[in-house]
Amino acid sequence: MESITSRLINWASILDDRTRQQALTTSRLPFIYPHLALMPDAHLGKGATVGSVIPTLGAIIPAAVGVDIGCGMIAVRTQYTLKELPRDRKPLRESIERAVPLSAGHNNRKVTATAEPRIAELHRRAEKAGFNPAQYVAKWDLQLGSLGSGNHFIEVCTDETDAVWLFLHSGSRGVGNKIAQHHIEVAQGVARDKRITLEDRDLAYLEEGTPQFTRYIKELRWAQHFALLNREEMMDRVIRQFSDWVGGPVTETERINCHHNFTQQETHYGKSVWVSRKGAIKAEAGDPGLIPGSMGTASYVVEGLGNTASLNSSPHGAGREYSRNAARKTFSLAQLKEAMHGIEFRASEAFIDEIPAAYKPIDQVMRDAADLVKVRHRLRQLVNVKGD
Repeated sequence: MESITSRLINWASILDDRTRQQALTTSRLPFIYPHLALMPDAHLGKGATVGSVIPTLGAIIPAAVGVDIGCGMIAVRTQYTLKELPRDRKPLRESIERAVPLSAGHNNRKVTATAEPRIAELHRRAEKAGFNPAQYVAKWDLQLGSLGSGNHFIEVCTDETDAVWLFLHSGSRGVGNKIAQHHIEVAQGVARDKRITLEDRDLAYLEEGTPQFTRYIKELRWAQHFALLNREEMMDRVIRQFSDWVGGPVTETERINCHHNFTQQETHYGKSVWVSRKGAIKAEAGDPGLIPGSMGTASYVVEGLGNTASLNSSPHGAGREYSRNAARKTFSLAQLKEAMHGIEFRASEAFIDEIPAAYKPIDQVMRDAADLVKVRHRLRQLVNVKGD
């Protein structure tokens, strides 16, 4: 932990100058209280840094919540061990790829039976919030149970005891993105109308008590819940495919589902603040959490330590060292295949920007996070599924 200023505390031992400056810019906003906490996986983001915890008094910065509202992780520990699995893992990967729509813009063709009660719940929540998600995406219901692309993934892993885990990463898909983009633009319009000077226009904010703030919170909470149910729906499908492959039912011995792009009201340093975790998970003492590495490296099941200075938070992953464009120019498919040796995955040039070398070493990130979380399990991948 390093106190850069009284308004910025940093846990990242690997931190480039542009990311540091971006975090400092955010920390100078007058409503930050008591300070911005920079997680070990911090890297450059839209407006606010990915891997930062931003507590605000009476205002929220939509871009500091992130454009993938409610993005997060879900993991299920099964009763199976490594020695009980079939040796050929390709059929499992391919069956998961058929069961879950992958890639940006790919949705379900119809609403599945398991999705129906979840979509009904989301309709009720939207009605109560006073908005129609179809104003953002006409067929938003067909997005429930779809993965997306980028760093989203589905994995089968084993831990240090050889217990088998099912693990995936996704968020609120296109509908959440549209909601986020809309409110970022609304905040920017408010800043123009009020002639508010900002160091970065993506740090435009909405003030508590205004109609714009109230609408954002209602739609934000809906999108956060969509993201949580989206992960639940996909996990149910993955369990079915895994069960068919292994030849027996799955007994869940543990299930963890946690956001890492979200905001909520909490009390810190004696005041009620809005805490926006952009690429960070809540880590109060005893909170279960999930911190994935990049594809081909380890992931972690953790328990929060309730670190006060971090605002009870921890990192959400490895954190990029190379931008996507830089990674595509630097690394090759051959290097990706080498990094993924022994892991069943679909070898594609589309995934070069996700190569482990494009990210910070996850074990270093976890060493930096030693006073934020304690490790319960270290997972290694057997199967990896991603969207183009």
